[in-house]
Amino acid sequence: MEGRGSGSDLEIERPQDQKQPLLPLIVPNTKLRPGGSKRDPLPRMASCFCFCFRRRPIIACFVPLFLLVSFLASASASASAASVTTTKLGSGNATRRVAFSSEEELRRFRSITARLARLRDASSPDGDVIDCVPAHLQPAFEHPKLRGHKPESEPAERPRGSGHFDIDQDEVDDPLPQVWRRSGESCPEGTIPVRRTTEDDVLRASSSATCFGMKARGGGFARRDSTGGGHEHAVGYVTGGHFYGAKASLNVWPAQVASPAEFSLSQIWVISGAFGNDLNTIEAGWQVSPQLYGDNSPRFFTYWTDDAYQETGCYNLHCSGFVQTSSRVAIGAAISPISTYAGRQFDITLLIWKDPRRGHWWLQLGSGGFGSGGLVGYWPSALFTHLGSRADMVQFGGEVVNARPAGAPHTPTQMGSGRFPPEGYARAAYFRNVQVVDWDNSLVPAAGLRLLADRPGCYDIAGGSGGAWGTYFYYGGPGRNARCP
Repeated sequence: MEGRGSGSDLEIERPQDQKQPLLPLIVPNTKLRPGGSKRDPLPRMASCFCFCFRRRPIIACFVPLFLLVSFLASASASASAASVTTTKLGSGNATRRVAFSSEEELRRFRSITARLARLRDASSPDGDVIDCVPAHLQPAFEHPKLRGHKPESEPAERPRGSGHFDIDQDEVDDPLPQVWRRSGESCPEGTIPVRRTTEDDVLRASSSATCFGMKARGGGFARRDSTGGGHEHAVGYVTGGHFYGAKASLNVWPAQVASPAEFSLSQIWVISGAFGNDLNTIEAGWQVSPQLYGDNSPRFFTYWTDDAYQETGCYNLHCSGFVQTSSRVAIGAAISPISTYAGRQFDITLLIWKDPRRGHWWLQLGSGGFGSGGLVGYWPSALFTHLGSRADMVQFGGEVVNARPAGAPHTPTQMGSGRFPPEGYARAAYFRNVQVVDWDNSLVPAAGLRLLADRPGCYDIAGGSGGAWGTYFYYGGPGRNARCP
């Protein structure tokens, strides 16, 4: 990366083949100018990182989420079905009829919702409830392979080249701005913040309650025939080698989703295995999913599967598996601030890598540096078959679900900013500094990055390399338009 400057002024040179001004490296409280020119500076850009003034948390320190997950995962297969009319939380007299597979399932559901009602008063400004859960009681340890497991300490080493110069301490302490922390809320050390799963969250699911929080079978990864099942992608990928992680920075947008049955996301995929029943994936990024979250806010998410999205894995902490270590980041909570068209741009930096000593796959937010502030947690190697050793493929980019039936007009659900790549910086969504982790635990540029758009008339992708952004690409689109009827 080429840069000049000192103190509060920093100038970043953009790639010579880039016509649009590039996003400079985000440094808190810094005036940034593209192209090395001191004329026509960009507006002062707010950092993606904020400092939390810690005060005594008022967030509930007991969460029934793991009880709810346990209830859903162990729902009885009894042939007899019970039916109950439930009252929606916070919705007055509105009711909804739900079928349960047994009287035991109904009893457990009523017990959990009663506990939810007693803890309703601690909420985020956007309506989310964030509970502080003792780390050793988190949902992860309900997994049969993780029983008796304790949260691991941070890895002894991170991938070489994972940090940038002039890292600010605020970035290390708080690598992801989220709505729930606007008022200075935080969870005490030894606990993790968990977005509470509500009754409405479960009832919105189009599938059975036991599949809540899971992707549809057969979808979620890009491949040559990936438009099956309504999943459409615009991605960059590398394959044909051995990979031990990936890193990139991507800007966050309020993508418009047209139907509750659809979603729009931007993420990193770490993949191994065959595109069949034994595919292993680790995923992280931001998504807009009205069905999963009940609104159209972009939210930070994680995902994993060990069997091509069939029976294992889930979003966030909706099932056991991912072990969270951060007391600052709430997985599934809304991200704020976000990018605006022709205005300020906000991006997040994601790093996923395999610890060479213990074999777990760690997730980090932010540029890196010293300290554990950016570590979110890890996927234990015991969860996987193929990813137990390495990845065979890494992908970066966007995915949209088009739920419209065959022959119907295409969905207007947006990918990224909803604009096509030629519009460039501050208008189109991007990934920058796209890298992979090699056998030597070093970050290297994603050489040979291939670009793939399932339906270029709906969502497209275009990239390049050079300068401060390294390997990069713009991607996305509006969905239905003249080129995508």
